[in-house]
Amino acid sequence: MTLEVFIDVMKEGIQMLLTLIVPPLLVSLVVGILISVFEAATQIHEQTLTFAPRIIAVFLTLLFLFGWMIESIIQFITDIIEKYISMI
Repeated sequence: MTLEVFIDVMKEGIQMLLTLIVPPLLVSLVVGILISVFEAATQIHEQTLTFAPRIIAVFLTLLFLFGWMIESIIQFITDIIEKYISMI
C-alpha cells in the first residue's frame, strides 16, 4: 500500500465518519436547545427532562437513517477492497 493510497483511504474514512455522525448530533443539539428554552420559560429544572427526550430523538434519528448509514458504510468498505485488490 502506497502512502498516497493510505492517505486517501484515511481521508475518505474521516469524511465518512463526519457524514454519519452529523445528523444525530444536529438532532441532539436542536432538541437540547428546545428543552433549554422550555426550562427557562417554565423554570422547571429536571434532570430527566433534559436527558430522556434527547436520547429518544437520537435513537429515532438513528432508526430512520440506519439504512442510509449501512449503505454508506458498505459502499466505503467496497471501495477500500477494490482499491486493495487493484494494487495487487
